[in-house]
Amino acid sequence: MTHQETIVALATPSGAGAIAVIRISGDEAITIASQIFHSVSKKKLAEQKTHTVHLGHIKEGSRVIDEVLATIFKNPNSYTGEDVVEFSCHGSSFIQQEIIQLCLRKGARMATAGEFTLRAFLNGKMDLSQAEAVADLISSDSEASHQLAIQQMRGGFSSEIKRLREELLNFASLIELELDFAEEDVEFANRDDFQKLISKITLVLKRLIDSFATGNVLKNGIPVAIVGEPNVGKSTLLNALLNEERAIVSDIAGTTRDTIEDEINIGGISFRFIDTAGIRETTDTIEGLGIKKTFEKIEQAQVVIYLFNAEEIDEKAIEKFNIEIAKIKNKYPQKKLVVIANKIDRLSESEISKLKSKITNLLTISAKNGEGVEELKTTLLNFVNTGALRNNETIVTNTRHYDALLKALEEINKVQEGIDAGLSGDLMAIDIRQALFHFGEITGEITNDDLLGNIFANFCIGK
Repeated sequence: MTHQETIVALATPSGAGAIAVIRISGDEAITIASQIFHSVSKKKLAEQKTHTVHLGHIKEGSRVIDEVLATIFKNPNSYTGEDVVEFSCHGSSFIQQEIIQLCLRKGARMATAGEFTLRAFLNGKMDLSQAEAVADLISSDSEASHQLAIQQMRGGFSSEIKRLREELLNFASLIELELDFAEEDVEFANRDDFQKLISKITLVLKRLIDSFATGNVLKNGIPVAIVGEPNVGKSTLLNALLNEERAIVSDIAGTTRDTIEDEINIGGISFRFIDTAGIRETTDTIEGLGIKKTFEKIEQAQVVIYLFNAEEIDEKAIEKFNIEIAKIKNKYPQKKLVVIANKIDRLSESEISKLKSKITNLLTISAKNGEGVEELKTTLLNFVNTGALRNNETIVTNTRHYDALLKALEEINKVQEGIDAGLSGDLMAIDIRQALFHFGEITGEITNDDLLGNIFANFCIGK
């Protein structure tokens, strides 16, 4: 495979639809398109200006395959930086394949996953972190994940990394220059300025690394486990949150024997709710497996909703609930816990007040009629740190970037230790070069075929 070849692929989802877009990119893109496209105005594609659209027919010999619009993008002013032609044809699966097969017979080859974006990266149209953001943008399913992908694709993250890298590279060059004049004991890199730069880089790296916890949540959504004893209304609550009959509800304890999951969007953030089997002692093998899975889901969740029946308000029951709440807090101290009393529609105001006085930070709801569900959504949303997102701060969402930042910080810390110990420039230069290497890994100044293969293999064909 060579990136000099002209490639073709369907750029829209496969299957029948109103229209489909077939993309061709490479040195021969316009030549191949000209062989199969016949403009109604008799104009030749090769002679037309870039960013123009032309009506015509795709033909194989005298056989008309479809009436299409051909859009021309001439290099370097295209997505890939190469000559690109896009055919907007009718969305028949048969027509799509006929046009693609015709392009292949004229000398193009099928594009691999993400190859158009890979070529955009190789041709300097975007850096590697921006290219990765393209895949994130396509898969974004909430306002938050969309905003993060847009910010990264527009270069917000990479420009910050590039600035740090350029400043560090400048000092690295001066230190390397000092090595050439080692016998003359000259100092080109001002050590006070160098210390300020290292302190600045350390602060920025720590901020970016810390942002990953928020970024990962905003990008992938927040898993929320709904737990409690059988028949307290866990499935009813899930249905109320989703506003549909997603889980089977009955008065029979132990109806839910497996976990049921679904996702909703609250305030632009995705929450994945997991309805679990009721926790109790049981001799039923199947129900027992469901309870075991409940504890597995609690391990995976970031937020735990502990639900109990508000009708059980005697002192003994309340003492039991507080013990269960304490157990969850002790076992999962890092997880956010929301304690909810359900079925409050069956209680008086005085009984609700008594319940709230006995259990701290208690939310009260009636999952059956929806009372208190909006308050629960607000509580869940308050767990998410959206301040950085609202302030348009750089937020790291990519695990590869996070790993490179950790390694870069490790090397910068070594440089700081070298400054504190008064080490010579030649020893510090080794750690500086390693830090520069990890910065370059993020934006793609430093890369290899294996890395590119891993990244772009996750893209869809046609992008």
